[in-house]
Amino acid sequence: MANYKVAVIPGDGVGPELTEATLKVLEAVEEKFNLNFEYVFLEAGDSCLEKRGVALPEETVEAIKKAHVCLKGPVGETAADVIVRLRIMLDLYANIRPVKSYVGAPCLRNDIDLVIVRENTEDVYKGVEFLLDGETAVALRVITRKGCERIARKAFDLAEVRKKKRTVTAVHKANVMRKTCGLFAEVCRKVAKEYPHISFNEQYVDAAAMRLIKEPQNYDVIVTTNMFGDILSDEAAQLVGGLGMAPGGNIGDDYAIFEPIHGSAPTRVGKHTANPCSMILAAKMMLEWLGQKYGDERCTEAAQAIDAGAAEVIRRGLTVPDLGGSLTTIGMGEAIAKEIKGAGWG
Repeated sequence: MANYKVAVIPGDGVGPELTEATLKVLEAVEEKFNLNFEYVFLEAGDSCLEKRGVALPEETVEAIKKAHVCLKGPVGETAADVIVRLRIMLDLYANIRPVKSYVGAPCLRNDIDLVIVRENTEDVYKGVEFLLDGETAVALRVITRKGCERIARKAFDLAEVRKKKRTVTAVHKANVMRKTCGLFAEVCRKVAKEYPHISFNEQYVDAAAMRLIKEPQNYDVIVTTNMFGDILSDEAAQLVGGLGMAPGGNIGDDYAIFEPIHGSAPTRVGKHTANPCSMILAAKMMLEWLGQKYGDERCTEAAQAIDAGAAEVIRRGLTVPDLGGSLTTIGMGEAIAKEIKGAGWG
């Protein structure tokens, strides 16, 4: 039996509800694929700050380092002190955000299947800001050649693995930000030459924002800088049913944290109507990563089972109200778990 230690941060708002539903699904794949997850539950976020005076305790960071992987729920106003800090501390330089249509979800089209590869540790999100004279605020945009090279290679490697259109689109604004985006574009072009079998093109970010709505089916892998990737991935999520359908992975060479890309939705706490797919599909990504990192085919098969189970449940309308159904958050998680076990629903 394969044993993996999984650090779990339930988070704030609807985070604990999403976590509960996701653990139901993970229990199903444990049983079916002879896996064993040892969960280590950790504190971080708004509630942790209120309770302990710190949003990200040192013991939480250390526990993540000692685990095989981390699964994190959304946090609230302390996101910059939690996930942004963890990305930099653990050098989680690649933010992978898949965007995929599921039949039965309110999608713009049924043939959307793309992934946004976002640089995760640089840009204005590095947080280098200051006031000059009380009247002028300045933010420094930090873009390095090393950061550009490794995120570009991550995008091309992913296009190779996906075996879809084998196309990488670099998104930037080098016509205006000639030094920072200029460096990013230059490095992407250079890396593209190392992958002659992968098609490469470039788009300005404003054009890409438009084309994502006009022709999302034409994209395969989009690689871009930190802030542009954050904005474009939220836009793209709306094409396939909203942020409740949007998982993400923060991946480095040594560590990885998987999470929904949305916030904590405090106004929905206790209503039990939040779409759990964002975190369930993040768990699917987590299993894919474990399968690749440790060469464990069972994790890979379990990830495929989660995707297939979610797809079937959505197709049959066994969903939360956001997707047109009447189930609760935990109810949808249980429906996916039953589908994975082969029992179906009802």
